[in-house]
Amino acid sequence: MKRAQIIALVLAGGAGTRLAQLTKSIAKPAVPFAGSYRLIDFTLSNCCNSQLDTIGVLMPRNPFSLPDTIGQSTFQAQIYPLHPVSWEQGGYSGTANAVYANIPFIEQFNPDYVLITSGDHVYKMDYRNLLLFHRERNADATIAVSPVPWSQTSRFGIVSAAADGAIKEFNEKPLHAGSNLASMGVYVFSWPQLKQQLEADAVDGNSCHDFGRNIIPAMMSQAKRLFVYSFSGYWRDVGTVEALYSAQMDLLQNPELLSLQDPQWPIYSLETAPTNKSSVYSNVNRSIIFAGAHISSQATIKDAIVMTGARIGPGSFVERAIIGPYAVLETGSIVRGGEPGYPPVAVIGENLVVSANMVHSY
Repeated sequence: MKRAQIIALVLAGGAGTRLAQLTKSIAKPAVPFAGSYRLIDFTLSNCCNSQLDTIGVLMPRNPFSLPDTIGQSTFQAQIYPLHPVSWEQGGYSGTANAVYANIPFIEQFNPDYVLITSGDHVYKMDYRNLLLFHRERNADATIAVSPVPWSQTSRFGIVSAAADGAIKEFNEKPLHAGSNLASMGVYVFSWPQLKQQLEADAVDGNSCHDFGRNIIPAMMSQAKRLFVYSFSGYWRDVGTVEALYSAQMDLLQNPELLSLQDPQWPIYSLETAPTNKSSVYSNVNRSIIFAGAHISSQATIKDAIVMTGARIGPGSFVERAIIGPYAVLETGSIVRGGEPGYPPVAVIGENLVVSANMVHSY
């Protein structure tokens, strides 16, 4: 194998239980987004646009299709799907274990640095700037961070840092946070240091084998050189139904937040789009309609996301909801969220059939 200064590893696992019925039959990174994308398209496009030419994708139990290469005509990125040796033995037991299990893959390239990122976040980042920041500080690890609302700090790893960016404190999903700087799940590690940490963690019977819970705290306790890289662009962890819905509404209402048509930073769609276009014969307001969806006459669609191949029957009413791929709403169905007595966002899962003349809010 050709030596690579840096390789990227994309964590594409996770049960996806917080996305309810949308991940019953597909992996979380393969969840459709914004009309013609999948969640993982953003991370892979970031790698491609950052000219990282070696990308390993640590695959989930529900696999999804990946191309051999992505990129522009002047650049290609080689993508390697990395499956656990055996799902019968439980597969990967944590994010750190997933990387540890693939040390032989990493060693083929003899890298100086390893970028680790998630396959279910929506953002644009030039990882070259992150690597430069890491190298200039002679860091052992650098964590990309972004401020989040204080009410959401319990969902993230929260970081406190000194004026020079050195990490003073790291707490994974704290009940009471002293900062609102959230780890984006984007790390650069110097490979010799990371390998040492992974090997020590692998034999620790008390470890969860997780970066946020174990690897980062262990490095903190050893006084390693850990720094934060502050990211100021649009970033959303879309691991919940509400976050997935809100991120798509963000881009619908304020497309300048994250341009999907920027020729300088294209988002490559790795999804195979249906050959037929969507067909809309009714009233649609503030909604995203994917290719191949069909909305019949006298239906009302408001503040909703209707995914690929979904069919909305005549006279149906859909408001503040996500209708999954190839779901069917029979004539007169009502699916709504956001009002008292209803969930914040209603979800109809992939291939589900909603009976006529019934109110559905799950």
